[in-house]
This record gives sequence, structure tokens and C-alpha cells, in this order.
Amino acid sequence: QLRLVESGGGLVQPGGSLRLSCAASGLPFEYWPIVWFRQAPGKEREGVSCITPSGRTIKYADSVKDRVTISRDNAQKTVDLQMNSLKPEDPANYYCARQRTVNIEKCYLDSWDTWGQGTQVTVTS
Repeated sequence: QLRLVESGGGLVQPGGSLRLSCAASGLPFEYWPIVWFRQAPGKEREGVSCITPSGRTIKYADSVKDRVTISRDNAQKTVDLQMNSLKPEDPANYYCARQRTVNIEKCYLDSWDTWGQGTQVTVTS
């Protein structure tokens, strides 16, 4: 059974950094692109970043580009999201998810079907 567990969220000041981590179990991790998405209260889910199994293809949402770096370790079955220069508009519950379809070469910011419980990111001065 697929299980994704996010961690690393917390409270930071504007301009601060957080490193979110996603640990996967119960799936052939090396075949699946992984997506990070977020959802703030009253807002729609937003794909933040995705990464293909090899790590060769990576995408970022325009809202986080140049501030976020995604990486994965297939041996450890983890995907990390390094978030820098956090802004007041970044607070949300952040989730990692399995992309809806297996794809070795492509990942999509708007396609996922299974996710964890999320980790909360709060930005406040």
C-alpha cells in the first residue's frame, strides 16, 4: 500500500527557509514522478514543483520559481523541497503526491492521485 509522509514544515519569518521532506513506501518509487502541491485555506490546490524518476526533468510553478529547489533520492525513497526567501503568500499545507501516471521523461504540476497528510508552512513576522 502506497504511503507518503511529509515533514519539515514550521513557522518562519519572511525571507526565511524551510526544507520539506517526503518519505515514500509501498510503491516502486523509481518509476513515479513526484509532485509537491500546496493548499491554503479557501484557495485551490496549486502544484508547486515536480520531478521525474531520474531527476532530469523538473518543473516549478511561477509563484515559487527561483526560490524553491526539488530533489530526490531513489535509494532512500525521499523527495525534498528546499524553500528559500519565503513570502507572506507562501503559507499553506504542503503535500507530496504521486503523479497520476507513470512517466519516465515528463512530470506535470497538475496531475496527482495519492498524497500524504501534509506539512504546514507558516510565514509571519
